[in-house]
Amino acid sequence: MKKSILAFAALATVTGAACAQSSVTIYGVVDMGLKVENAGSGTYLGMDSGNQSGSRVGFKGTEDLGGGLKANFVLEAGFNADTGAQSTAGVLFNRQSYVSLSGGFGEVKLGRTQTVVYSNAAVFDPFGDTLAGDSARIFNYGGSRTDNTVNYSFAAQNGINGQAAYSFGEVAGSTSANRTVAGAIGYAAGPVAVVLTHQNTKNATGTDAAKTTLLGGNYNFGLLQPFVAYAINKGVGTLDTRDALVGLNINLSAADVIMTSVMHKYDKFAAHRDATQIALGYSHMLSKRTNLYTSWSRLSNNYNINYRVTRNGAADNLFNVGIRHKF
Repeated sequence: MKKSILAFAALATVTGAACAQSSVTIYGVVDMGLKVENAGSGTYLGMDSGNQSGSRVGFKGTEDLGGGLKANFVLEAGFNADTGAQSTAGVLFNRQSYVSLSGGFGEVKLGRTQTVVYSNAAVFDPFGDTLAGDSARIFNYGGSRTDNTVNYSFAAQNGINGQAAYSFGEVAGSTSANRTVAGAIGYAAGPVAVVLTHQNTKNATGTDAAKTTLLGGNYNFGLLQPFVAYAINKGVGTLDTRDALVGLNINLSAADVIMTSVMHKYDKFAAHRDATQIALGYSHMLSKRTNLYTSWSRLSNNYNINYRVTRNGAADNLFNVGIRHKF
């Protein structure tokens, strides 16, 4: 940790000196709450960091190069607020670490970036990939971030947006091993948002790939905001599953929202390997930066599978309550 602290201090000094030449911001999130979970081997009770948003410290900057062109960077380090330790041992900027160029054409990022599916989670998941209702508990995101990535994104004035990403596997003698290719096309304007994503990740030898195609969206009526999503997962080994989600946000006010969802995973390869989750959550904004939250979910497994539990057929019951502050 001493090396990490020194690195943060050095970076803060550099950013301070650079402020005269470009816009540099230090930002972060501290999220802490109580977690109660029984995943089939007794009940866990404790303090947990990052129930709604991963606790983090980040540095981001922009330099205007003229002609509408900008150079940007993001360096984001996750930590566990309950212990102060790095959330990934030995990796300082484990969340995002990239440099980019942006302009009228969109933005091109180089480095460690969010996966295409994960970056669009808020479009199809009423919990926005957070709390006990997190869609990643059943849906196959292919991870939340990828290393060694070239990511291109754009958002047009007519509401159409998209992404394309290529992550190098960096395996000597093979251009396909561990490689990820992904893309998305979406539309977001007024009350409607929809996205279609596809991700293809090769295995360690480049001989097979895990492929996920997901279509989802939501429509904001004001008080009620329904969500739907459907995904097809195929590839490595016996992977042949379907994921479905139906959810609803009840927007009681600008500060209060109730989140609900039902998800189901159907395994086409073998019987009795399905899972279903129901979830309920609530968030109350105390200010623009601080909110209180609570959520509960129950994930039930068939007797031949064990998603999020310690043994086949067990159910995972998860509850949390806490506070999140952004700075």
